[in-house]
Amino acid sequence: MKFRYFSFVIIFSILFIFSGNSYSQISLGGELQDIDYTNPKEYIIGGITVTGAKFLDNEVLIRISGLSVAQKIKIPGDKISEAINKLWRQGFFESISISATGIHDKLIFLNINLVERPVLSKFSFSGIRKTEADNIRDEIKLIRGDVVTENLINRTENIIKKHYKDKGFLNVDVNIYQKPDPKKANSVILDINIKKNSKIKIYKINIHGNKHLSANEIKKVLKNTKEKNKFSPYENLDSLLLNCFKSIYHLQFDSIYYYVSKYVADEYKLNIFKSSKYIKADYKEDKIELIKKYNELGYRDAKIVKDSIYRNDDKTINIDITVDEGKKYFFRDIKWVGNTKYSVEVLNKILNIKKGDVYNQDLLNKNLQFNQNSIDVMSLYMDDGYLFFSVQPIEVLVENDSIDLEIRIHEGKQATINKVSVKGNERTNDNVVIREIRSKPGHLFSRKDIIRTVRELAQLKYFDAEKITPDVQPNPVDGTVDIIYNVEEASSDQIELSGGWGYNRLIGTLGLSFNNFSLRKVFDKHAWRPVPSGDGQKLSVRLQSYGSGYISYSASFTEPWLGGKKPNAFSVSYYHSLFSNGYSKDNPNRSSFKIDGFTIGLGKRLSWPDDFFTLYQSIGLQRYSLDNYLNLFSFGEGNGNYNNINYSFALSRNSIDAPIYPRSGSEVSLSLKLTPPYSLFSNKDYSTMSDDEKYKFIEFHEWKIKANWYTKIIGDLVMSVRTRYAFLGCYNHDIGVTPFNRYFLGGDGLSGYNNIDGRELVGMRGYSNESLTPNYYLTHNVGGTIYNKSTFELRYPLSLNPSATIYVATFFEAGNSWLKFKEFNPFNLYRSAGVGIRVFLPMFGVLGLDWGYGFDDVPGLPDANGSQFHFSINNSIE
Repeated sequence: MKFRYFSFVIIFSILFIFSGNSYSQISLGGELQDIDYTNPKEYIIGGITVTGAKFLDNEVLIRISGLSVAQKIKIPGDKISEAINKLWRQGFFESISISATGIHDKLIFLNINLVERPVLSKFSFSGIRKTEADNIRDEIKLIRGDVVTENLINRTENIIKKHYKDKGFLNVDVNIYQKPDPKKANSVILDINIKKNSKIKIYKINIHGNKHLSANEIKKVLKNTKEKNKFSPYENLDSLLLNCFKSIYHLQFDSIYYYVSKYVADEYKLNIFKSSKYIKADYKEDKIELIKKYNELGYRDAKIVKDSIYRNDDKTINIDITVDEGKKYFFRDIKWVGNTKYSVEVLNKILNIKKGDVYNQDLLNKNLQFNQNSIDVMSLYMDDGYLFFSVQPIEVLVENDSIDLEIRIHEGKQATINKVSVKGNERTNDNVVIREIRSKPGHLFSRKDIIRTVRELAQLKYFDAEKITPDVQPNPVDGTVDIIYNVEEASSDQIELSGGWGYNRLIGTLGLSFNNFSLRKVFDKHAWRPVPSGDGQKLSVRLQSYGSGYISYSASFTEPWLGGKKPNAFSVSYYHSLFSNGYSKDNPNRSSFKIDGFTIGLGKRLSWPDDFFTLYQSIGLQRYSLDNYLNLFSFGEGNGNYNNINYSFALSRNSIDAPIYPRSGSEVSLSLKLTPPYSLFSNKDYSTMSDDEKYKFIEFHEWKIKANWYTKIIGDLVMSVRTRYAFLGCYNHDIGVTPFNRYFLGGDGLSGYNNIDGRELVGMRGYSNESLTPNYYLTHNVGGTIYNKSTFELRYPLSLNPSATIYVATFFEAGNSWLKFKEFNPFNLYRSAGVGIRVFLPMFGVLGLDWGYGFDDVPGLPDANGSQFHFSINNSIE
């Protein structure tokens, strides 16, 4: 029988409803009487066509559908619905229908009709800043070519809303608009409009169920979830008045001050440093901290029964928190099980918890496993090789308010270090890194040695201190451990290139410092990239000049491991400076002052009292040559040579955890520099001797004390306390204190041509350069012979990236200098305060900018104090 092609379409079988307005249907062409829906009939597919697919391959779509020519199918049947489902799951289409274009005997010809969804061409943000848009872009992860579906639009909108709600913008509005891309067919551009609106503030936090902690005590624990500042003078006023009347009646007038202070603190507390804005993540963390606080006080069963947030008419919210404090518990009997290495007495001493102490789970865990401020039980074992050690406290009995503990120890075997290696040192040679590593193959494993190694590698300044990570790989089978220290190279070389105006002169400076130099590779042409590096040596050169009147150059070299076996640092340096009036050498009116100096030194790491101590010794030679130079000192005829031969030693201890931004540790040093006491071995009468003769061989003794302490306050907020003291003395009072090497206090501490007489410039913010030097306002001043200076500073980092470490600080300073020791008064100090910023750039070192305000007037210098700005290089101001 032959059939005609019918133009009408019969809809049958299945209707699929999906998200949005999209739909799918199946329709077959043919005579109505030939299709019996109650009696499915089997056909053979004679051909398949695809219409509506402009950007997708038809053959691929047919294969995806699962339909194929010569395939047997029943009409109606599951094959058609399965084909639509398979195509729909691709997410490329708004609608899908399958229709029969003809039926011939047992053959049926099908057409798959598709309506394609548009694809994403590009998207943009409006209503927010670029930095915010960049952050959101990383979260929504939209990619050009994505099929734009309702699900994609909804998902994007939800991600953005969550992003801002987590930041406190609970009323954020997000609208996503689609528009066709005129340059690309079947493509759309998404305009994502974001209106953040104001952050929601917390009006009131209501605490319920609390008995042992007051509402105010609980609110103090919620450090990042604060109530809106409000002024309610009548709230709890009745209690204040009642308490005051009782105090008057009992003649306890001191109590009135207490009650008034408490009333003001409780009812008028202003959250100056904390916002009252609601941040979901902060609130969640604060709830955890609240339970921790209860646990620390012995309420180990404390929990938040429920909490709710609801809105007020003034666009604020209230928070209700209901707590169940539970019972307060105490430690009772503590029993140790499994310990053979250490006695119960030793373990109890480290645990530092006694019978009757308030039950504190956090303190228990800290003293068992990780106490940053003191030794704990785990570190006791792990520092002695017990890498496989574990400890577990078990509550064996809870009776009334008392808890008995059984602390179960598995000591395991001592682990021996098998291999120690370094990864990531692309420029620095292996031996330079390995010689700083305390973990040695064949030694017992020690956690203390790993912590110390990380510190020592950071002190090298060759690697990013934040990314030095030890990878401990234990092997319980043979009782060994491999340790890999992962490092990331950071630029350590520095360049100083500057020009500045000082002392009515334009001064130019060029300085190069190669902090990971390799002397042995100097003659290897392939090693110059740009200079030979990798052996941990330091080479520095510096040139400073202005015109023909002043020139200074210096060079120094340091080998930190002389001989390669022990950390004995050998250093040698030379410097030359010349200051003149600019006239040529053959001009009789020429005047000049020249210094040549040479220093050789040797430093040694000590093992006693501990290996944080170092001893440095050096011998220095300086020669000062004056030629017709009368305006430097108030003595002599301006001609002659003066010699300074000195020996110095410095005993120091350095335990800071990082060189650029230390968070803990200290730096303490005591140094002495002295010359031979020539006058004590001579029978000359120095009281009648001319100044030129007195100082031909300079003699002095100089004492210095320097101490820095660093303490982490909270997070990365660090407190730094520093103090410095120096004294320059003489052997013979007929000679007096040398006019060389004096102290000049005040300002930025930057050295230049003005330190040609060996003077030490000591920075102090809030005062102009050298203005705190004794008699500085006089025509001839020779500097102080004694000074002290103390600094209190709070620091907070903005970036700890090794390529640009930035931190801000606020400071308080006090200091002074004196001409004679008998005038020294440690309480007569000039004071200042201010703020500053430090930027560490590997190529330039530490650059600083400070604003300080000097509180005290300087006699003879009315403009020396007050508001002052200071620029510093490599902490010259400190």
